[in-house]
Amino acid sequence: MKKLKKLTHLFIFVFLTVLTQVGGIIYIVSFLSHSFIEKRVTTRIYQRVLKCITFIILYLTVSFLLIPILAKPFGRVPLPLTKTNHLRPLTFLTCLLNRHYVRPELKEASMNVANEMHATFPTTVINYLDANFPFINNFPLFPHLSHNDGKKLDLAFCYKESSSDKATNDCPSAIGYGICEEPLLNETNTAAFCAEKGYWNYSLLTYIIPQGNKKSFNLDNQRTKKLVNLLTDEKPIGKLFIEPHLVRRLNLHSEKIRFHGCQAVRHDDHIHIQLK
Repeated sequence: MKKLKKLTHLFIFVFLTVLTQVGGIIYIVSFLSHSFIEKRVTTRIYQRVLKCITFIILYLTVSFLLIPILAKPFGRVPLPLTKTNHLRPLTFLTCLLNRHYVRPELKEASMNVANEMHATFPTTVINYLDANFPFINNFPLFPHLSHNDGKKLDLAFCYKESSSDKATNDCPSAIGYGICEEPLLNETNTAAFCAEKGYWNYSLLTYIIPQGNKKSFNLDNQRTKKLVNLLTDEKPIGKLFIEPHLVRRLNLHSEKIRFHGCQAVRHDDHIHIQLK
């Protein structure tokens, strides 16, 4: 029984660490409250509830009050949590999991682009997806291969409602990934090419993420093209990844636009940018 309990704690520690970087440590620190709770509450189920609540309160306090301060010496700052300067997280879960940290120059470039997009298309807000964890280079941000140094950021495409053809700030995927802008018959099908080469992971998210909203949205070619061009015009940004068939469809020409390789995942559901 004791071994099972230890294994459970170990699993929770590893899971929270992989998911949030700091959650495992906060989980261990929350043990300091357990003896206090056990002395004052005798019912076991109430003890567990209070321990869980204590962890949640401690996690939220550390994540949103302490970590932004501690991350600065590591050269990372949090992206806006809300609709600030027209740049926002597509889902607040990104911030809750501490996956919204970047280098200051990447934050500035992203916010500049968001402001310019809003100036050109007054109702537009740019949605960001995964960025990086707050601490330590080369600490993996699962499932990404390279989001580990504060220099990378994923942004959602711009879309239109298919029913009204009106611009929207919503996305077909709740997390921004996994619902792709498939190649047309006359376009290069990189997903099929990578699958033929044995890279089963390339389209994996399309099988995991529910596709129910796919028909409700169309890619907004005009705004997405403008977004990519503004991003590549930013000097600090060194590379931008987007699927090859969309490069041709949107008539994009910047030398900063690269193919990410079959070892990664598809980029016809989001834009990846990174500093030089």
